[in-house]
Amino acid sequence: MEASAGARGAFWGMVAVELETGTALYETNANRFFVPASTTKLVTTALALARLGPDYRFETTVCADAPPDARGRIAGELRLVGGGDPMLTVRVAPYQRGQIEGNPLQAIETLAEQVCARGVRRIDGDIVGDDTIYTWEPYPEGWSAGDPVWDYGAPVSALAVSDNTVRVTLRATARGTPVLSLLPALEFYTIDNRVRAGPGLENKVFVERLPGSRQLRLWGTMSSDPPSTIPLLLAVHDPALYAAHALADALARRGVSIGGRAVARHRFANEEAPAEARGVVLARRTSPPLIEALRVIDKVSQNLHAEMVLREVARIRRGKGSREAGLEEMRAFLTEVGVGAHEYDFADGSGLSRLGLVTPGALCKLLRYMYDSPHRETWLSLLPLGGEDGTLSTRFNGRRDARRIRAKTGSLTHVATLAGYAESKTRGMVAFAILANNFNAPGSEIRAVIDRIALMLTE
Repeated sequence: MEASAGARGAFWGMVAVELETGTALYETNANRFFVPASTTKLVTTALALARLGPDYRFETTVCADAPPDARGRIAGELRLVGGGDPMLTVRVAPYQRGQIEGNPLQAIETLAEQVCARGVRRIDGDIVGDDTIYTWEPYPEGWSAGDPVWDYGAPVSALAVSDNTVRVTLRATARGTPVLSLLPALEFYTIDNRVRAGPGLENKVFVERLPGSRQLRLWGTMSSDPPSTIPLLLAVHDPALYAAHALADALARRGVSIGGRAVARHRFANEEAPAEARGVVLARRTSPPLIEALRVIDKVSQNLHAEMVLREVARIRRGKGSREAGLEEMRAFLTEVGVGAHEYDFADGSGLSRLGLVTPGALCKLLRYMYDSPHRETWLSLLPLGGEDGTLSTRFNGRRDARRIRAKTGSLTHVATLAGYAESKTRGMVAFAILANNFNAPGSEIRAVIDRIALMLTE
C-alpha cells in the first residue's frame, strides 16, 4: 500500500490477530509505547462492563433533613445529590445516531416537579448541588490547559447535567455585534461579547474563561453577508453549582420561595466519603441501564462519561470514587486480562490525557479477552460500526465492506488510532489495533491510511 510522505513520517504500531486460531496476521512495533487517545475508552468500558454489569443503574436524588411542614416549608437546605449518572441528559436510550433534541435540563425539571408534588412551597436554606460521592478532582493529569473551556474537556463530577455543557450560538444578521443565544437558557455565566460582524469578514471566534471564573469573553469576527451562525459548545466549570442553579430556577418558576442561594458541595481527597444517610428523599431519578452510557462513551467518544464510570467502578469496588482508585481497579482488571504492567501507563479513563501510554499488543489482548467473554455480543454493540454510526459514521468513503468493521477511534494532536474488530471474508473475525503517533501531516491524511489498512483486514 502506497503511503504519503506525511504518513511515512509517522510512528506506526499495529497488531492484527485471527481470533479463531490466535494467529498473528501482522505486527509492527507491537510492544512499543504509543499515546492511545480515545482507544483508552476500550479499557474503561470493558472494565465497567466486567465490574458493574450491563444492568447497573445510577440514582440522583433531592433530599432534605426533614419533610416539609404543614405549610410546605423546608426549614433547612435542599440537596440535589449526584449519584454519578452520566445520562442526566435528553439522549434517547437505546442509543440513536443524530442530533440530540429537547430540553437539556429536562431531568432537573422532572425532579423539581416531584419536589413540588411533595407539597414543598418554601425552602429557608440553600439549594445545594452535592457531588461528594466522588472526590472533587475535575481535571485528570495530562489534560491540556485549553481543554476545560470546551465540551470535550468538561470537568468530572458526580452531578453532571446535560454533559456539563452549555451551547452558545452567535448569529450575524447585520453589521455590528452578533445576536447571542444560550441553550439551556439559564443565567449562570456573564458573557462579554466583543465579536464583530460585517460583510466579507472571516468566521473566526475565540473564547476565554479564566479558571474558576463565571465570565466568558468572546471576540473575533463573523460574516454578515452572507449571514453566518457559529455554535460554541462550552464546558461548565463547576457542574454541581450549575445543577443547583438549574434546580433553584426550576423550583422558582413553579412558585417555590427560596431563602438561600444556589451553592456547590464538593469533597476533596483528604476528606471522608459521605455517610449513606441522606435525609428525607423528596425526588428521585433512576438512570437507564449502564450499557446505554457505555454505548454513548464508545460510539461518540464521550470523555466525561468515561471518567464518570471509571470513578463509579472505583466507588463500588474500592469504596472511594476517585481517579486513582479507578486506575488501581483498571490495573487489577488488566492483570486478569493478561496484560502486564509493563505494557501500559494510563492516566485517565477517557484518553484525553497526553500522559497515557499503551502498546498495540496490549489493546489486542483486551479485544481478544472481551470477544471470548460472556459479554461478547453486548461488548460488540458498544463499538461504532464502520460508515454507519458514532465516530465512524463518515469514515471509509462509503465502502460497502466498512460495515464489517467495529472499532473505537482515537484522536489528539499528532495522534490517530483505531482499535477493534474486522470481519474478514477469509479468516473470520480479526482483532486489530492501529496506532499512529508523532506525525506532522493533517489528521485526515493519517486517518485515511488507517481506514485503508482496516478495510484490507476485511478481505
